[in-house]
Amino acid sequence: MLVQVILLIVGLALVVFGADYLVEGASSIARRFGLGEFVIGLTIVGMGTSAPEMVVSFIGAVQGNADISIGNVIGSNIFNTLLILGLTAVLLPIAITPSNRKKDIPVNILITILLIALGLERTLFGIGTDGLSLWDGAILVALFILYIVLSFRQKDQEPVPEEGTSKPIKPWLAVLMILGGLGGLVFGGNLFVDSATYIARSLGISDKFIAITILAGGTSLPELATCVAAAVKKKGQLALGNIIGSNIFNILLILGGSALIHPLSFEGINLMIDLGILLTSSLALLFACWIGKRNQIDRLDGSLFLLLWAAYMAYLIVNL
Repeated sequence: MLVQVILLIVGLALVVFGADYLVEGASSIARRFGLGEFVIGLTIVGMGTSAPEMVVSFIGAVQGNADISIGNVIGSNIFNTLLILGLTAVLLPIAITPSNRKKDIPVNILITILLIALGLERTLFGIGTDGLSLWDGAILVALFILYIVLSFRQKDQEPVPEEGTSKPIKPWLAVLMILGGLGGLVFGGNLFVDSATYIARSLGISDKFIAITILAGGTSLPELATCVAAAVKKKGQLALGNIIGSNIFNILLILGGSALIHPLSFEGINLMIDLGILLTSSLALLFACWIGKRNQIDRLDGSLFLLLWAAYMAYLIVNL
């Protein structure tokens, strides 16, 4: 057991540092093309920090473990919105632009609803099975490609200069950082998934619980680090773009890609609790834009997000 714990920590460290190098390298290249702060967070940083979830879920799909793939994404999206964005808002109230309120946040909600509709076809519509088929995966991946194309065509954000006084990263070094980061993610992800699954089963804990808590929390550490750093540097739009982009990336590409690898069953997911909290977290982000200070997610909103996340974690622990 001790060896597995050590491997778990080593794997997580490789995942986190790999994601960090990937984000730094990709962000440096993105800035050379004059992309805006929110767009960088929505695409490059959002995808980079979601790379750990992608590795974990894809490995789970290859192994035929749907609870790992689905639970990891559901738990990660809940963790991203309620804990990470909540903590970020407590540190720094996040300004909301008209584009965020009218387009970006509603898109996040619609994609969450689409996931629930596709995953619960039998329960909601009486057809097929509760899960993501190969065709469902193809639909999600196609939407991801469309989403990325439209995101990079977004022109309503100001370009973001290099932060601080540090010299820009040279292109060749940025490419090496991207490749090294991907290597760390793949190798670390394998260690992390195998060790976490072994420990969970040794303790008699379900795969779904370990995916929604330990795996989701661990693979969301890059988002946490990125958003806290953005809050300290007073870059709320980067943090918001990171979370929204990560959540959309998780559903469209990670679950879509996982379903293409192996059909995913939703039988191990609790409809009222797990999917209910997932949808509630995305709706809470929209409500925060219109209630109280309409143009920002303030510290009160952040505190409510944190309380909701704590309540969900408490429920999972009590119902082990």
